[in-house]
Amino acid sequence: MQASHIRNFSIIAHIDHGKSTLADRMIVATGAVDARDMRDQLLDSMDLEREKGITIKAQAVRMPYTASDGQTYELNLIDTPGHVDFAYEVSRALAACEGAVLVVDATQGIEAQTLANVYLAMEMNLRLIPVINKVDLPSAEPERVAQELIDVIGFDDDEVLFASGKTGEGVPDILQAIVDRIPPPKGDPQAPLRALVFDAKYDAFKGVLVYVRVVDGRIDGREPLRLMQQAQRFDPIELGYFRPMLQTTGHLDAGEVGYVATGLKGVSQSRVGDTVTTERHGAAEVLPGYQPAKPMVFAGIYPTDPDAYAELRDALERLTLNDAALQWQPETSAALGFGFRCGFLGLLHMEIVQERLEREFDLDLVATAPSVEYEVTKTDGGEILIDSPAELPLPNEIQEIREPWVRISITVPARYLGPVMQLVSERRGEFDHMEYLDHAEEEGDSRVLARYRLPLSEILVEFYDQLKSRTQGYAGMDYQLDGYRSARVSRLDILVNGEPVDALSTIVPTEDAAGQGRRLASALRALIPRQMFDVPIQAAIGGRVVARETVRAMRKNVLAKCYGGDVTRKRKLLEKQKAGKKRMKMLGAVEVPQEAFMAVLKLRE
Repeated sequence: MQASHIRNFSIIAHIDHGKSTLADRMIVATGAVDARDMRDQLLDSMDLEREKGITIKAQAVRMPYTASDGQTYELNLIDTPGHVDFAYEVSRALAACEGAVLVVDATQGIEAQTLANVYLAMEMNLRLIPVINKVDLPSAEPERVAQELIDVIGFDDDEVLFASGKTGEGVPDILQAIVDRIPPPKGDPQAPLRALVFDAKYDAFKGVLVYVRVVDGRIDGREPLRLMQQAQRFDPIELGYFRPMLQTTGHLDAGEVGYVATGLKGVSQSRVGDTVTTERHGAAEVLPGYQPAKPMVFAGIYPTDPDAYAELRDALERLTLNDAALQWQPETSAALGFGFRCGFLGLLHMEIVQERLEREFDLDLVATAPSVEYEVTKTDGGEILIDSPAELPLPNEIQEIREPWVRISITVPARYLGPVMQLVSERRGEFDHMEYLDHAEEEGDSRVLARYRLPLSEILVEFYDQLKSRTQGYAGMDYQLDGYRSARVSRLDILVNGEPVDALSTIVPTEDAAGQGRRLASALRALIPRQMFDVPIQAAIGGRVVARETVRAMRKNVLAKCYGGDVTRKRKLLEKQKAGKKRMKMLGAVEVPQEAFMAVLKLRE
């Protein structure tokens, strides 16, 4: 199809504002999918997405649309996630588009992630179409939310559209606005082929499938192709577009979005952000691609069965192809054996990766407590990055430790500002600034955008849950890295039965280290199963034990058969039992359950 009749766009919004439901109505309105194949949240194809009710992976679909001028247009929609942990998915999707539909909930208005996505789209010079969704709800306030969009973001009155993803109201107007307002893709159909790889997945039969946006030229299924940055040649097995199921075609023209089955079996031979061109007479310059994602949370992932190490490595390689934000490298733990140190964008990302590994690759895994990356200046002047507590040098080797701080944006009704400020101050945070998004008749009903700075490690554990709890669910949050600051932190080590368990070590603020050690030792006492001998649990800071708990032994009553008689007989039996327990303690190994590694997360309770 001619590039002038193609429109590439994404749907962006805060989490739960109705992106996927609105996408369903667009698919129905354009007839892209047969009625018998239609289901709710059609583009959320993963079981995990449907169970959790969130979008995890950006998903594309091609829709034919006949506009008011009688012309047929090709609309390529990419539905994106709303959670802050998947912002990298959003940035990759937007790079393949010329415009975006900004969806805002008519009952909630502008949220923190709404603004984050708007700024991201503006940086890429995309044309935005504001849509107020869920206007059919009794509590909807579309006029108030429209005024928010005009005041805060700067849209004009006539730009804002009203719709309902549930009933389909307003969807025809959105489709027409996409044709009228979003520019067609730019690119030279006669130039050498250049296609941007914006996503990929592995297929056992077709090898690596790369999802591409054709920028210049044309992909023909009969011509050998090449991945420019990887210098990897391949003969395409199949190419096509998304409907949203894979639909084969003979070619992909400039401006179109589709996929290419490369037949490559080695997942390291291709990567997201690469440029596809023809093997003969190909392009000379690669496309800009993407900035690599910077992990913010790190954790160890180990197979419960040591023999499954190779399977876990293979699974991580294949998952990295589909999730470019995941980073990993091998590591060894004295307690857990061979595994991998993985970097994630957040705790939800970590949870999703672990569940995908267990479900899609049938693995049984143990994950250690997450930590952040610290910058350490050593006394000899050297600088190192530490993402695992076990790597922290000895205190006499450290000149300075710097921890990552984030800038968080919280949208909340003004009446909940007190609990929010209290929560932030409890987490070592500091106030930045605040602005009102609207001016309600009653002062407490005004919605506020409050910005704070606080350590990244403080928002990892239950911060979002506490924020929702203290604001009765009204608060929304977004965050971004704000640099590193000097910190007074220490490594808290845990010894079980006299042996240090490196996977339970954690880095904590020095002033609260002893208290954290006592709480963790107490929590572990309830989680580690009883043995036939006493198991001491100790918390230590720099070799100094600050807390101890003991898991008492299971004991057989060896005096049950004594109905009286000389006390020396009883003492002899007890001494014999004591000697046996001592022998068992020297030889016995204590198995630490998965719940114990997660107990580090519950210290605040």
